[in-house]
Amino acid sequence: MSSQTPFSDQPQPPPAERRWWQRLPQHLPRPGLTAAAAIGALTWIVAIWIAPWIAPAPRGDALAPADHEARIDARQAVLSLSIPDSSLENRLKSVTRVVKVRSGDTLTTVLARARVRADEAHSAVSALRKVFNPRELVAGTELELSFQPLGPDKKSGESFRGFEFMPSIRETVGVARTWDNTFEAYLSKTKLTHEQTRASGGIENSLYVDSVNAGVPPPVIVEMIRAFSYDVDFQRDLQPQDRFDLLFDRIKDTEGNVVGSGDVIYAALTLSGKKLEIYRFRGDDGTWDYFNGKGESTRKALMRTPIDGARLSSRFGKRRHPILGYTKVHKGIDFAAPTGTPIMAAGRGVVVDARWNGAYGRYVRIRHNTTYSTAYAHMSRFAKGIHRGARVSQGQIIGYVGTTGRSTGPHLHYEVLSNNRHMNPLSVKLPTGRTLHGAERNRFLSARKEIDSAFAALPATPADGRRAGAPKKTRAARAKSDQQLGVGGP
Repeated sequence: MSSQTPFSDQPQPPPAERRWWQRLPQHLPRPGLTAAAAIGALTWIVAIWIAPWIAPAPRGDALAPADHEARIDARQAVLSLSIPDSSLENRLKSVTRVVKVRSGDTLTTVLARARVRADEAHSAVSALRKVFNPRELVAGTELELSFQPLGPDKKSGESFRGFEFMPSIRETVGVARTWDNTFEAYLSKTKLTHEQTRASGGIENSLYVDSVNAGVPPPVIVEMIRAFSYDVDFQRDLQPQDRFDLLFDRIKDTEGNVVGSGDVIYAALTLSGKKLEIYRFRGDDGTWDYFNGKGESTRKALMRTPIDGARLSSRFGKRRHPILGYTKVHKGIDFAAPTGTPIMAAGRGVVVDARWNGAYGRYVRIRHNTTYSTAYAHMSRFAKGIHRGARVSQGQIIGYVGTTGRSTGPHLHYEVLSNNRHMNPLSVKLPTGRTLHGAERNRFLSARKEIDSAFAALPATPADGRRAGAPKKTRAARAKSDQQLGVGGP
């Protein structure tokens, strides 16, 4: 019998030297071409059609990269579309121009004043509407406009790239040109924190100047003055060696920069040894107001001084008239102030007179209730909306200081009338505001205790109430200043 296999005419090597297929039992069939094709087809079917059904589904965290879009800064994402690729544009620095919004401006007129093409301005404003209403743009807002030079010299012109502004200390909005020649808007919000700050100091020049020297922001000073204006005559009651104490909010961004000021939380004035305190508290009706330590509202029916930053230049009573030259009863008080200084309504009421009134010049009279009325004279102009029959709120601006009528210079002549009888605005007893009772008062007392503890725990800012080298203003100097500003009256 031959030892050769059916597949070979060659003699077989010894078993140890044979390859794996040569060592297979001789009775097994060898694969043919048809069988190999069938195996290949079966493998393809399994890999393409069956494997995806039996493979495990991807876990939820495998989709996480798509969620990164939610964490992309909208401003940076839009601005990234404006990064130029051209080597020439990379060598040319963009130009930024700051344009301030004027009274009566629209966003389109602001862009036109900056020489932005009308069609580009229209496209940019339309894009902005997705994140901000252009009608809410207020006068005084500063817009930063960006332009990209098109060549190395001015003759080459420039391309408008977009603009940016801050409608509030918490938000930045803007528009940027993308490389498909359209505009995209973005809104970026800044995370802000509130930090309580304490300030204290002596009063040697004025409450305003000495508070500024102690690091108090002007808006906080104005709020404090208005809160005390019902009980304090800032032209007469303040004396040297008096002092002030304040607890107020500072607003900071994530980098610790002060970006604004908040509310007055607590304030105290020590006048001739007597301490007056006010606390900010929200009542059961949801409104915030200032109360003294007993829970009595500091708000009265009328403000004693309806003007900020002015000096009392003429008092109530008999005086020698500065123009007529003879003794005449002065039926009000005069506040010397620069032309254009805002005048506020001393109380809530209805305007019963707003016209030119002879020696009074431009004149406004407000009826507050059946008993009290106030009058304001020598205005340079009336505020918008002030006319006979108009309703006004306490502190609302009704006009501006001037020197119309019989007057020697810019000042406000202010009168208080009780049952049509002229009263001294500095001494008239005014109706008091509301007083807290019951559970509301107990809640206020708890809040007052917390405020006192917070004030005591904070260090006071150093302030001696006077800048180095700044002399105190003498009474003679103040009188000279009053003469320059003017007095007068009917």
